[in-house]
Amino acid sequence: MKQINVGVIGTGWCGGIRANACAENPLVNELHVAETNPERLEEIKKETNPTTFTSDYEQLLKNDEIEAIFISATPESTHYPMIKASLEAGKHVFVEKPISQTLAEADEVIKLAAEKNLKFTVGYSQRFKSKHAFVQKTLKEGTIGEPVTCLVSRNVTRELGNKITGRTKLSPASMEATHDLDFLLWCLQPRKPIKVYSQTAGKLFAQKSDTPDHQWIIVTMDDGTTITVGAGWILPIGYPNYSQCWIEVVGTDGALTIDDTHKEVQFNTTEHGIRYPMSSMPGEPVDHVFAGPMASETDHFVSAVARNRPVMVKPEEARLVMDVYVAADLSAETGEPVTIPRNDPN
Repeated sequence: MKQINVGVIGTGWCGGIRANACAENPLVNELHVAETNPERLEEIKKETNPTTFTSDYEQLLKNDEIEAIFISATPESTHYPMIKASLEAGKHVFVEKPISQTLAEADEVIKLAAEKNLKFTVGYSQRFKSKHAFVQKTLKEGTIGEPVTCLVSRNVTRELGNKITGRTKLSPASMEATHDLDFLLWCLQPRKPIKVYSQTAGKLFAQKSDTPDHQWIIVTMDDGTTITVGAGWILPIGYPNYSQCWIEVVGTDGALTIDDTHKEVQFNTTEHGIRYPMSSMPGEPVDHVFAGPMASETDHFVSAVARNRPVMVKPEEARLVMDVYVAADLSAETGEPVTIPRNDPN
């Protein structure tokens, strides 16, 4: 069994999950971490016992023994330069969404990865949830006929909203709805989006920033299927990083309704009232298991590198998602629908 050496850049919430998953993965020989926060670096050292640790991520790129890099750093503006530097250093790359802040940057690193024959993928973890995978399987097999309309509504708490808007000015489309756009575009392949319309509104975050409270997006596919995705981050304070999602897919011969609100487990205490554990989008550890998709997603990328298998999320797919949410932001700004390239045959 071939093992690989892995580096993780940024070990906060998501990066901490990546590092811990890599530390437990039998395909990982050595784990190397880079973290700028000294306190967090000490914590992750105790959790994962890495081979090396540093506050300078470039030290990982200079290590010729490291084959794959996870980029989990914030703010999101760091992603593009870190991706580019990692690929130039000959490393396979996994990056948290977004792939970059501009389409030109995305095109550049996608081309670079292809030229160097390196694996490059983006963290769209919802593809690794069983409920979401079931939707994709059902549409692929045609058991509900031709899809007519798809809806995803997702809301997270204002605690998480404060974290996100405190470090970036990116919209709900690019920071939250992006997961659900990716999910539906994946389910509906080979159909492609051709028109996007979006609106935003805000009564809470607008008081202190230009960031809206929520954003709704309508996408028309090239076969007439319509997608509606709504994302907001002002749910009342509750379980840390709580996320609730509702999915409806209606076809010509059937329909799917998916309750992903995480309310099947209620934990009620006199101190905190009712909370919903295991309800964050990435998931969280529960003793010897991990409740959520991110650990499985991490293991998948490690396996893809070690066994030379395809990655789940192709960078071109992430680029298409970016094309859609950029169009959504433009539509919200102008108040008009925005067209994007058709899926015409060559």
